[in-house]
Amino acid sequence: MKKKPDPTVTHPVPGFPVTYVKPTITRPNIIVGDFTYYSGEDFESRVTHHYEFYGDRLIIGKFCQIAADVEFIMNGANHQMNTASTFPFYILEHWNGLQPPLSEMPMKGDTIVGNDVWIGQNATILPGVRIGDGAIIGMNSVVGSDVEPYSIVVGNPAKLVRKRFDDELIALLQSLRWWDKPTDEIHELIPLLIDNNLERIKSAIRERLES
Repeated sequence: MKKKPDPTVTHPVPGFPVTYVKPTITRPNIIVGDFTYYSGEDFESRVTHHYEFYGDRLIIGKFCQIAADVEFIMNGANHQMNTASTFPFYILEHWNGLQPPLSEMPMKGDTIVGNDVWIGQNATILPGVRIGDGAIIGMNSVVGSDVEPYSIVVGNPAKLVRKRFDDELIALLQSLRWWDKPTDEIHELIPLLIDNNLERIKSAIRERLES
């Protein structure tokens, strides 16, 4: 019997530094879906300035592809900006200063990455960004604002290059939500998922959704 893909293994490509992220996570404020991989080791080291007392979370969906040296910068990197100085006296020894309440800090909230998102090498994701399903982030990009589903963004700051598909196909893919299906059904869907005939894909998804 053919083995099923196992989201609990750490290295799904023997001999290569590709890591399924979910089974490696130790921090409670990082949540990652099945089969999302990182092209490297120690994904958690790529999530920086992430302090539990801030309460912000990094949430990443299923089947994401995260290239080497991507960095997720979290809210702990921010300094108070509504004061005369941005210098954090309160965290450095031998300086007087009270830690400001979180309500006084420029908190951006959780960072959320959808499903089937491809993040290129050396990209930086800033605090509180939301990246939609199926988006592509170009290498070396700095993403400081939300990214729509199935969009391609590139640059510093990252700007929209184009939508990957027309609105109809994007809506169909978001209705299909193939990443939430059992692995056996995903196997059946692979010919559709790797097809480059967009009209044929639309027709096949419509048929599935109507059946």
